[in-house]
Amino acid sequence: MSLLQHGLTPRLKPLSARRSATLSVLDIGTSKIVCLVAELQPVETLATLRGRTHLARIIGIGHQRSLGLKGGAVVDLEAAETSIRQAVHAAERMARVEVQSVIVSLSGGRLGSQHFDAKVPVRTGAVTGSDVQRVLEAASTHSISPGRAVLHALPTGYSLDQQSAVVDPSGMLGERLGVDLHVVTAEIAAARNLMLAVENTHLRVEAVIATPYASGLSALVDDEAEMGVAVVDMGGGTTSVGVFSGGHLVHCDALAVGGHHVTMDIARGLSTRVAAAERLKTLYGAAMATASDERDMIAVHGVDEDERDLPHHIPKSHLVRIIRPRVEEVLELVRDRLRNAGFAAQAGRRVVLTGGASQLVGLPEVARRILQGQVRIGRPLGIKGLPEAAKGPAFSAAVGLLVYPQVSHVEHFEPRGQTGHAGLGSDTYLSKVGRWIRESF
Repeated sequence: MSLLQHGLTPRLKPLSARRSATLSVLDIGTSKIVCLVAELQPVETLATLRGRTHLARIIGIGHQRSLGLKGGAVVDLEAAETSIRQAVHAAERMARVEVQSVIVSLSGGRLGSQHFDAKVPVRTGAVTGSDVQRVLEAASTHSISPGRAVLHALPTGYSLDQQSAVVDPSGMLGERLGVDLHVVTAEIAAARNLMLAVENTHLRVEAVIATPYASGLSALVDDEAEMGVAVVDMGGGTTSVGVFSGGHLVHCDALAVGGHHVTMDIARGLSTRVAAAERLKTLYGAAMATASDERDMIAVHGVDEDERDLPHHIPKSHLVRIIRPRVEEVLELVRDRLRNAGFAAQAGRRVVLTGGASQLVGLPEVARRILQGQVRIGRPLGIKGLPEAAKGPAFSAAVGLLVYPQVSHVEHFEPRGQTGHAGLGSDTYLSKVGRWIRESF
């Protein structure tokens, strides 16, 4: 029986800090699909990446133009399967291993956050593991919205009596233990169809990870996640946002606009083909004007013209005038969403841009003006064996999927003695987990 009938995506078994492992991951985006195969070797604590227990070395990489996806969600199952199969085959050939299961990213399905809290009495005066377990179970008994799948359930902080922001309450003295639980959800249909596309290529899905969480795990250093930062992952079809504060992911959101929308604006504005518009964006595109833009001329072929026909020439400034409004619109939407959700302050006026669309010239400067903070481009950190072409922000989410098993132990999904029957959104997701565990093991 599918886990998603219980509103729950598969759970990953935590990685042992002392053992090596070979992992395969699949970053399924609207514009590209990346498959990475990596060997994870245990390491001593890394200075700036303290949360990581292993160092990943890439032994296989395959990337393919994405087909059959729109806005991060599957719209053509067969086309999506073909792209996934080709990316996986390329990684398998390079790594000389057969991929059997993968950790998958999800950027579509209207990612969102819900926050729950709970308090329980401490039974013996000092907090024990069973007290922590009970308070997590109490927080988990809230119902999630109907039609939503739980991707992550992350405790973001504990409280003990009047003391808040307790990192680990074990062994501490107090009477009432509280917890805040951050639950990341997505539309069940989007998660189910993404898993189906992968499973139809005879691969097992080990876990489904929200793209902005993966990008943050890959591109942030510990101090940023501690002080507060917004990770804005700008993909082809979606722009997703993850806010990290106090070392935890505290908020998640996504917009169904991305780099592909800029390409379509160029194609319409210059009456050229989509492939030609993508090329113009990559070679000459910029989010802000420079003094030489009026003088620099670029060649444009009309939509109905043959490549052999003479192109017409336009100043580069014309291209910038088409790109800039869309980029500003996306960043303004991000700013407004963060403000409305009340997480702009927790982002601490720090912004890290990742994803392929973040590579547009001048984008950090525009983001600085609109989001009014310190902005940097986030690249995958602490990884070996990446080819030069894959060291940029476009591969942050894929590398983050390799980091996730090292931190997945913090998530709470282990129920104790709960019973219940499935019915999407109608009962607690914990009872769904309980039923899934009984049926699966």
